[in-house]
Amino acid sequence: MESKDINRLIEKAEVLIEALPYIQKFNRRIIVVKYGGSAMADPELQRNVIKDVTLLKLVGFKPVIVHGGGKEISAWLKKIGKESEFVNGLRVTDAETMEVAEMVLNKVNKRLVSMVEELGVHAAGISGKDGGLLTVQKRLSDGKDIGYVGQITKVNPKILFDLIEQDFLPIVSPIGMDDKFESYNINADDAACAVARAVGAEKLAFLTDIEGLYRDINDKSSFISHIQLSEARKLIESGIIGGGMLPKLGNCIDAIESGVQRVHILDGRLAHCLLLEIFTRSGIGTMIAPDGSEEEA
Repeated sequence: MESKDINRLIEKAEVLIEALPYIQKFNRRIIVVKYGGSAMADPELQRNVIKDVTLLKLVGFKPVIVHGGGKEISAWLKKIGKESEFVNGLRVTDAETMEVAEMVLNKVNKRLVSMVEELGVHAAGISGKDGGLLTVQKRLSDGKDIGYVGQITKVNPKILFDLIEQDFLPIVSPIGMDDKFESYNINADDAACAVARAVGAEKLAFLTDIEGLYRDINDKSSFISHIQLSEARKLIESGIIGGGMLPKLGNCIDAIESGVQRVHILDGRLAHCLLLEIFTRSGIGTMIAPDGSEEEA
């Protein structure tokens, strides 16, 4: 064997060694992955994300996927001649849109289950309606009724614990029911945050369409790789964070305050972003942690 081939193998071994302490630290811990954005639209990226999560399970993590599907919902609405309408980032969801959303999210859910099963790991696709996982009430946007959009009021994680105990990888679709058993569409970020709190997740990872947080979005050198809770609050108070990142960071803060130890904002467009973030010292996204915590992991 040539020396360059040996060096390449040694480099691979060093990568595995670097990952070892993280595998040991988070063995048998729950990690919730919110999966959405462009990473769902590209088949190759989709396969990479599922490979990452499946690998996490095989090395001892207990992953739970909470997925979105907004772009596919919009595409299907367009097919039936219905335009998508949004208010403050939330989809206006009348009865017809709700029916389409539930159909599409169920389709996405089962596709992800098939991909995990193909890799030799058992997965179970459920919605927030199953086992009373997510109970909601009607959500208003600045006082405006936007239809069947739900705000989570209660989480019953028993079905998730049961599936994890039986060695399944749960994949959750963000549909919930109210007290009258009406179906509601739920923002997937909100659903992931609520699930992470309820199961006592060690980590919550958001796969997004941005690299992470910046102190100045126009200055790439201002990228924030690690930030503590109090600093994250100051970013919101200062008005630096805006747009769709504002509610996402708010969810991150809520998760940390509720006991989740680490929240990661990652660019889902980057192949194997989960593995790079969790199993390397430097990571590639933004990690939010409780005050006084160590920078690593």
